[in-house]
Amino acid sequence: MTSSTWADFRTAEPDFAETVQNRFQRYKHHVLATVRKDGSPRVTGLEVDFRFGELWLGMMPGSRKAQDLLRDPRFAIHANPGPDDSMEGGDVKISGRAVEVTDSEVLDRFVAEAGPPQPFHLFRVEVGHVVQTSVDGEELVVRAWLPGGPVRTYRRR
Repeated sequence: MTSSTWADFRTAEPDFAETVQNRFQRYKHHVLATVRKDGSPRVTGLEVDFRFGELWLGMMPGSRKAQDLLRDPRFAIHANPGPDDSMEGGDVKISGRAVEVTDSEVLDRFVAEAGPPQPFHLFRVEVGHVVQTSVDGEELVVRAWLPGGPVRTYRRR
């Protein structure tokens, strides 16, 4: 799977990246899917952080989701749909690879600004696919982006 940094995605598709980021920032908690040791999926709650032009995933040390990502960095994050059924802003998902950050300067900068409980694991997201699904009148509208290409829009009745 080809991947891109969040900064690269924002440069390539600034309007779509802003839409996706705003959708994630609307609520604190989202759903993360990882791959268990036996290859089956694991779904857990997670907070995401957009900072320094990148998308970050932070988690407690030794957590199952951290162990999953350290072993197999593939993931998918589904934005919280919210407390009602309006789905304002659509349904947003990001998939890709989570790269563990071990650089002490990056970690120190993140801690100084975000103030996470310590110790913690920090992962930088490499974006592989971004999808927004919404409804426009009677049409289902799917906007999708893959690294190296434009946003594609598909409409279905």
